[in-house]
Amino acid sequence: MDYITVTDVITYESEDAVLMEAAEIMGDQNGDTIDQLCRDILNAGTGAIYSGTGNTATADVAAGDVITLANLDSAIANLKANNAKKITRQVNASTGYNTSPIKAAFISIIHPVIGVKVRTLAVAATMWTPVEKYASQSGVMEGEIGSYDDIRFIETNNAKVKTGAGTGAIDVYCTLVLGANAYGITRISGEALKNIVKPLGSAGSADPLDQRATSGWKATFVAKILNENFIQRIESAKV
Repeated sequence: MDYITVTDVITYESEDAVLMEAAEIMGDQNGDTIDQLCRDILNAGTGAIYSGTGNTATADVAAGDVITLANLDSAIANLKANNAKKITRQVNASTGYNTSPIKAAFISIIHPVIGVKVRTLAVAATMWTPVEKYASQSGVMEGEIGSYDDIRFIETNNAKVKTGAGTGAIDVYCTLVLGANAYGITRISGEALKNIVKPLGSAGSADPLDQRATSGWKATFVAKILNENFIQRIESAKV
């Protein structure tokens, strides 16, 4: 939850609908906050793969321990061994120029810094399909960048970064690979999200000169891992 205070002077001097713009900013903040709350819960799962040789913990990840295709292959193999179901359906080939079919896939949440490395490695192995070459764009997700083998990647700056947690206090980047029904989210009916605007003077005697207005939001949200076997987390150094 959060709110912005707007003074009467701003409303007098600005031609813009200040409270409306404040509500838009608050809406963006709400979505970002909920996204990060869910991210932190999912990244607390037990299914972890650590880049590098012999690494078994976040603190073992060193500067040279970057993500590899072998790490992604391990995540795929582990999910399949755990009977995790794919999230997306197959995208069949079409008559469109230079389009590619896409297998039913798990979904990966990946940081842009790590996405660059994965794309480079997969292209070199001729196993990368960029999102613009999907035979159908109807099921493309926001932030999706492409696919490798059984994984489709969604790139976001909200992907988990464990700041200073690796060897030599390096940042460690987390890449999630998710199967269907790995986690669930819920809200309280009627209280999921509220945008609350209080105009000038609405505070009564607490604002005797009608000088303060506010725009804010509050929300209810719960996320929970439903099956640890359906989530894999790859921890690696920055490229």
